[in-house]
Amino acid sequence: MKDIETRADIELFMREFYGRLLADPAINYMFTDVAKIDLEEHLPHLADFWEQTLFYKGNYRKNVLQIHQELNDKETITDLHFEIWLSHFTTTADLLFCGNNTEKIKTRALSIASVIKIKIFN
Repeated sequence: MKDIETRADIELFMREFYGRLLADPAINYMFTDVAKIDLEEHLPHLADFWEQTLFYKGNYRKNVLQIHQELNDKETITDLHFEIWLSHFTTTADLLFCGNNTEKIKTRALSIASVIKIKIFN
């Protein structure tokens, strides 16, 4: 297996990851019914965010914390949601890739989820 090296790798990862999230009845409603995302429209924003987070390049300028706070205002994001999200993220990363950037993206996902969780719950 190869490491995450390009934006195309991130796009592949996000497509597979969100496919898993949307297939999981314990969390999919947060995306379909609450956030009402259009996956094809949302994927470029996800790729922008993770490209900037992982490779320090790109043009992502949205406030991730605010986006999740607004989502939480509509429907409470629970500990279980965070656990499911992280589990699918890690599983997807490990199924598709292997290497330093793969480990880095998993660590960053845990860090970002932890900060969002702390900020939302406090």
